[in-house]
Amino acid sequence: MIRLLARAPADGDRLEVAGAPVRLKVHRRARRVSLRLDRVRREIVAVAPTPRRLVEAAAFAQERAGWIAARFAELPPSWAIQAGDVIEVFGAPVLLERGPGRARWLDAEAGAPARIRAMGEDEGFARAVVRQVRLQALARLTERTQIHAERLGAPCPAVAVGDPHARWGSCTPGGQGRVASVRYSWRLALAPFETADYVAAHECAHLLEANHGPRFWAHVKALGFDPRSHRAWLRDHGARLHAFGR
Repeated sequence: MIRLLARAPADGDRLEVAGAPVRLKVHRRARRVSLRLDRVRREIVAVAPTPRRLVEAAAFAQERAGWIAARFAELPPSWAIQAGDVIEVFGAPVLLERGPGRARWLDAEAGAPARIRAMGEDEGFARAVVRQVRLQALARLTERTQIHAERLGAPCPAVAVGDPHARWGSCTPGGQGRVASVRYSWRLALAPFETADYVAAHECAHLLEANHGPRFWAHVKALGFDPRSHRAWLRDHGARLHAFGR
């Protein structure tokens, strides 16, 4: 990262404005130079419609230093992963502990919370914890997807988890010999169970309706969900989930 560019800027260059990282990006469909906050990557993106206008985008970012500082002040702090911390996975407490052997999930027992036990220090420990949370996300969301698909009378799709920047879930309906598939953000495991379950129901409704029309929302309602509270929770707390381990 550099504070000021000493040459003609290029797509992907980074600079620093008001103590915040700014990434220059060419977007061919953009009509003007603009700035936006990427809450996932925790950076400002300065967009230009052509490479030649990247210099204008860099200058615009410098001019809007006050706006950039204000947007960064709104971000939740980075959520470090450390042994001894207690996190919530689908709303239940989970103790992070350091111990020998392969990383593993230990179910709750005798009044004690579930545990994730892993070796390593700092980034190594954090990566092991994330892998265990991802496994829990895949198992639980696969289970809920099967339940919702069956209730809707739809074939169960293939389920996977990833770390998308903009979506909590996505659905590709089946057809012409193609098996339907649903992909979730593993970070839904850090949300309350009811909210993660709503996302699963939402994506299963897309197995029958690819749009967000009245029939789609009727399927969501038939599964017992009022989307307003869950969408509000993700809107208000989503940046915190994306800060986990960053």
